[in-house]
Amino acid sequence: MAEESNSRVSTPEEAVARIAYLASDVIVSVQPSLASDSEFSGHLKRFAGRKDASLVAKSHNAVPEILSVRHNNDPLLSVFGPIRSGRLVSVTTTSSTLLPSIAHLYTLANLPVVLHVALSPRNSPDYSAITSIRNSGWTFLQSQSLQEAQDIALTAHALAIRSGKGVIHFFDPASASRSAPIASEDPAVVREILNLDSVRRFQSAPVSGSTIYADDGRVAVVADQPERLTGRANGAPSTEVEVASLNGTSHLSSKSSQISGTSSPSSVSAATTIEPAAPVITSEDIYKYATSVWATLKELTGRQYSAFEWSGSAKAENAIFVFGADGALFTEAIATAQSGEAFAGAGVITARLYRPWLGAKLIDAIPKSVKKVAVLEQVLRKTTKWGPLLIDVLTSVKSGPGGIETIVGNQLGYVTRTSVRQILKALFENLVSEKPVQNLEVGEREQPQQAPEYGLEKPKLETAYTKILNQLFGSRAYVANSLDADNAGVSNTISATPEYGFGALLARKERRQKFVGEVKEAASSGRFLTDTPKRALAKWMANADDVKKAEEAAGNVVSTLNIDNTRLSRGLLENKQFFRKQSLWLVGSDAWAYDLGNSGVHHVLASGENVNMLIIDSTPYSERAAADANRRKKDIGLYAMNFGNAYVASTAVYSSYTQVLQAMDEADKFNGPSIVLAYLPYFGEHESPLTVLQETKQAVDIGYWPLYRWNPENETKGKPNFSLDSEHIKKELKEFLDRDNKLTQMMRKEPAYGAVLSEDFGTEIRAQQKRKAKDAYNQLLEGLFGAPLTILFASDNGNAQSVAKRLGTRGRARGLKTTVMAMEDYPVEDLPTEENIVFVTSTAGQGEFPQNGLSFWHAIKDSTELDLASVNFSVMALGDSHYWPRKEDKIYYNKPGKDLDRVLSNFGAKRLADVGLGDDQDPDGYQTGYNEWEPKLWEALGVANVEGLPDEPPPITNEDIKIASNYLRGTIVEGLNDTSTLAISAADQQLTKFHGTYMQDDRDIRDERKAQGLEPAYSFMIRCRLPGGVSTPKQWIQMDDISNELGNETMKLTTRQTFQFHGVVKSKLKPAMQAINRALMTTIAACGDVNRNVMCSPLPSQSKYHREVYACSQKISDHLLPSTTAYHEIWLTDDNDKKTLIAGDAVQDFEPLYGPTYLPRKFKISIGIPPHNDVDVYAHDIGLIAIKGEDGRLAGFNLLAGGGMGATHNNKKTYPQVGRMLGFVKTADVHIACEKVMLVQRDFGDRKNRKHARLKYTIDDLGVDVFRSKVEDYWGQKFEAPKPFHFDSNIDLFGWTKDETGLNHFTCFIENGRIEDTPEFQMKTGLREIAKVLKGEFRLSPNQHLLISNVADEDLPAIKTLMAKYKLDNIQFSGLRLSSSACVAFPTCGLAMAESERYLPVLITKLESALEENGLRQDSIVMRMTGCPNGCARPWLAEVAFVGKAYGAYNMYLGGGYHGQRLNKLYRASIKEEEILAIMKPMLKRYALEREEGEHFGDWTIRAGIIKATTEGRDFHEGVAEEESDEE
Repeated sequence: MAEESNSRVSTPEEAVARIAYLASDVIVSVQPSLASDSEFSGHLKRFAGRKDASLVAKSHNAVPEILSVRHNNDPLLSVFGPIRSGRLVSVTTTSSTLLPSIAHLYTLANLPVVLHVALSPRNSPDYSAITSIRNSGWTFLQSQSLQEAQDIALTAHALAIRSGKGVIHFFDPASASRSAPIASEDPAVVREILNLDSVRRFQSAPVSGSTIYADDGRVAVVADQPERLTGRANGAPSTEVEVASLNGTSHLSSKSSQISGTSSPSSVSAATTIEPAAPVITSEDIYKYATSVWATLKELTGRQYSAFEWSGSAKAENAIFVFGADGALFTEAIATAQSGEAFAGAGVITARLYRPWLGAKLIDAIPKSVKKVAVLEQVLRKTTKWGPLLIDVLTSVKSGPGGIETIVGNQLGYVTRTSVRQILKALFENLVSEKPVQNLEVGEREQPQQAPEYGLEKPKLETAYTKILNQLFGSRAYVANSLDADNAGVSNTISATPEYGFGALLARKERRQKFVGEVKEAASSGRFLTDTPKRALAKWMANADDVKKAEEAAGNVVSTLNIDNTRLSRGLLENKQFFRKQSLWLVGSDAWAYDLGNSGVHHVLASGENVNMLIIDSTPYSERAAADANRRKKDIGLYAMNFGNAYVASTAVYSSYTQVLQAMDEADKFNGPSIVLAYLPYFGEHESPLTVLQETKQAVDIGYWPLYRWNPENETKGKPNFSLDSEHIKKELKEFLDRDNKLTQMMRKEPAYGAVLSEDFGTEIRAQQKRKAKDAYNQLLEGLFGAPLTILFASDNGNAQSVAKRLGTRGRARGLKTTVMAMEDYPVEDLPTEENIVFVTSTAGQGEFPQNGLSFWHAIKDSTELDLASVNFSVMALGDSHYWPRKEDKIYYNKPGKDLDRVLSNFGAKRLADVGLGDDQDPDGYQTGYNEWEPKLWEALGVANVEGLPDEPPPITNEDIKIASNYLRGTIVEGLNDTSTLAISAADQQLTKFHGTYMQDDRDIRDERKAQGLEPAYSFMIRCRLPGGVSTPKQWIQMDDISNELGNETMKLTTRQTFQFHGVVKSKLKPAMQAINRALMTTIAACGDVNRNVMCSPLPSQSKYHREVYACSQKISDHLLPSTTAYHEIWLTDDNDKKTLIAGDAVQDFEPLYGPTYLPRKFKISIGIPPHNDVDVYAHDIGLIAIKGEDGRLAGFNLLAGGGMGATHNNKKTYPQVGRMLGFVKTADVHIACEKVMLVQRDFGDRKNRKHARLKYTIDDLGVDVFRSKVEDYWGQKFEAPKPFHFDSNIDLFGWTKDETGLNHFTCFIENGRIEDTPEFQMKTGLREIAKVLKGEFRLSPNQHLLISNVADEDLPAIKTLMAKYKLDNIQFSGLRLSSSACVAFPTCGLAMAESERYLPVLITKLESALEENGLRQDSIVMRMTGCPNGCARPWLAEVAFVGKAYGAYNMYLGGGYHGQRLNKLYRASIKEEEILAIMKPMLKRYALEREEGEHFGDWTIRAGIIKATTEGRDFHEGVAEEESDEE
């Protein structure tokens, strides 16, 4: 880059990385992990990120490909594919990868691959990594300084290209780093040295061969082009052209930078020619090529290199040959030696070209005066008596001329500047002695402690599985190769291998068998004080191999031996862990999946030993495509199943926690080897669990990581060996099961799985599906007359799709042959053949195309081949000019449509009409702009004045659907029985809401499924109707069972005090409904245009009073229940659809309260009990405030009407509202009063505009007084004057409370209401265990928390013990977290625009440091978040709220009342996390400093002038802090 043109290079890794980048098509970057950069990779990624151009890469923009590979994942496998396809490959690595890759080194030796190797350990490198592979056939070059690293790296690439052989360039990074910074490379020099003509010849002729381990017979041969003796032919300057370099602009030969147009296969270079007649490359050829390169380098730079370097006097008699770090220290010390020192006047020899070893060149380099040579080898892992370099030198001297008389071998240790002179003194005194000592060790043996370059890591997330092992097996769990274990000096790298772990487990098993023998001997010895230990030991020995019985006996044995306390007892207790039959485990990574046949995994399987392997695969699903196909990562599960003697399971903790538990338990019980594959995608420690969850869901859903269990022992029990625990399996697994004839059997047993099991992913190509659909439609149009018109839409919320379909209908009525389809379904290659084409697109996110238009947009925006000169087009864009209010964001308004219009025009297409801009802010919404655009389109097509056009049918509305449904029946039954899809029809989706269920799809995997040609992962949410939120312990267990067996293994406690289940697939929907009803609950009227679940404050402190109020909630709920029997007919029949479980066989075909169209919109009722407004009584259609009489009993209720939370972003006609007071109602009349309010809404609510259909708008339109009078007319009574009351908060009070009857209640903190088990927190299991012993009840709180209620004092210890065991008693959270609430949002809610439940905890964590700093940790601040403006978590009443606007962007609201009595107001629009934190942290500091005594945050924001108070819903949009601009 230009800004680096004068840059300095300060490390050898950077110098090498720069050369490798310039001289490679592909760079294999070996890293400690994919999340951790090596010393090379950070530089490489920086260059690639800037799109810096390589001098040789033939890729797009000449940017080389960087392949990042973990150091233990067989990195050299990634070399074979690209090098054989004619791409120059280099590898940057440490020496730790060389020995494990030795098989590949032999195969790659005759290919022009360059390995740049930083020797490790740093500061005291072990050169045995080099000497061990010296005979692998590679050329080895060594550099020792920073400048040498740059020059020798360049030499390595030039030599590989010229010779066609692999070159290893190795260096000690620590000693080279001590050099002064150098200038960055000169691209002209690099170009000249590389000889780009040779580069292009190699790239133009791919190499044959497909073997990786076997010798393919290839050898490098001498090239047929003449060798260049200097860098420039005849000294003439080359023709120069501008090219990009890492430093900016440089010059290249225009001839050399192109492939010669006259090149033919016969003129390829040494690297690509396999000609029997051509001479094979020899050592002398390598030397000739190297010296040629160095001659050119000297000519261009003045720097000189040779195969062996001599430093010192030409008359020296003594010398040292250094093969190790810090050769420069020895050279410097000798050069500055005083005349009296033993090493004065000596010389230093170093090897630049280590292999091939050229003994004659060594003799030539050493002055004839030298008589004695000390050879220093830094080989830490010595395997022979004589070092390899010593043998080389001895052989050369013995066979060649010269006067050398004595050669002494020495082992070199750690050398420092302060110790070098002492080392030299000892060396030379020994060298000149009469009988020199061979193999003298010089330098420090122990190097300073340092972290290993590529040490094994244990990511925090990865501990999830080991935690589960500990939870399941407790002290029985033994992990042989735990990174935390002390392995007696064995390195982590070795101890973590399967071979080491397997050996350790076998030793562990043998040790236990020995222990059993010791116990047997002890039991018969009579050396105990009493016979009690003997009896206990005898009982234990009888069951020593039975896990359960040995566990039971172990406790008694240990206790007995402790009491006995004899020497014999104490001896046995030293190994008391063996009294339990341990669960033996090896824990490894997916690195074990490479070269599987030769790894320890094979040995474990082949042994048949009863050990367990837990193998954690951390490759993220999203990165699987980037993985090199040549890497040959094996499927260990399939490999193990083919052995036939092993238990195998494939698990994913972020998909099914329960299945992980089941698999580990079954593996432990299996008598033989067991392999549990565990998926845990890992990007780095910074990665959030949300990302891991999303990656896991995609991998499992698509079948990339299927969940299954394979148990060969099941066959003897008459059970199938294979159990599929997810919906899809991948092709290879299916083929194995087909071979084993298990799949067919299972499909017969589980017909519902038949379709998905037989799918082969990748066989149905999306393009073929598009083509087939379009061709079929074209056939239908064959007989029609008129001009063709293709209409493509991209729709986010259905508007664009509706517009497109209506436009298509109108086009057909005008005689046009119209085709309407989504952009993603259109074959882009057909675009130039269209005559007339129209695009209708809405706007998503920050000016982005909707999902079903993205693939089309990406296909055309960067195309360089489209010619649309014969195409006529027009674009209709739908958007909202106020959605992004800031001026700088106005570009997002209708951006997709505008961009599409511009790009099509650039391709030569002609506009039928200018782009139409539909704006939601116009009086008629987008229709205003559309109505201007459509006539222009018909005019251009010549069909504007067509007579006799038919009347268009009005669009089908929810009211139409309800009328036609026959009292909520619709075609739900038919839809449930349709196995061709996981979905139901659009109309039935509206009707099933009345039955308590919503159809949803998993948005985390929506895009991936679409890419696979699959429909979305449809499933259903089920919501119970649970008045007052009270559940018995038995019901809790039943709900827990439903979530485990029929849902996604979690439960959601909603903000409306009920249970909600997610992930229920269609085939399980009816069983789930029946299970809920068996639990004496129901789901009818939990959703839909009816009165929904009636809420009631849990009020733990006044139990008797709560019972009275709670009874009213039940009475109101039952009274307002729909009467149709459709619910019972659809859900509660038996398998033959005959017998009903409830309500007999009668068909109820009328609704006395609701009528055939039910209510205009949803209707919600809540009951608050002062002083606690935990139900947010102001937020509902009816809010009842319980009034206590003078006798302490319930007297009646103040009735509020017209509250509601729903709104639409930027539509000022919609707004949240608080309830208005109608008056007081006695207890006996409250259900009738609620009915009459509901009936007035039924009759006067807006049924034409659902955005205006809630009761709040009816009251605002009529006025409170008029509305009250209508209710009183329906009722025949008058409301009394409201009674005084007081609220002081709307949050929950956590911890223990004792009520007036002496019973105890504990409020548990359940963050955002999600009940689930994680490796860190087994909340779900803990609550189930409590339910088993609880004699009271559970109460669900309106803030999504849970009360364990009505616990007697005598039962407290048992409950508290369980709560402590499962950490359910922990309420030590910040006040902000305790006061927070969030809706579900992603991934299941179809309305969500942003994350909510999964993100709010993350945001709070990032704010808690500011709370701590300002002394606010314990202060309650009500914060709420929703994924859209519908308001399920009641955000508009929070003191601070974040409402999703687009993915990652939120509107921020301030000023809500702490008691839930006042709405908040918009403070900032469309802000992301960085802005949120930048706003909140200073604001919290101000609040801490400025607040008055007892002043809450929402009140302070108003008093401080930060936000204006909202008095009621109709001024919600007035005086906002960030006014929206009308400018574009």
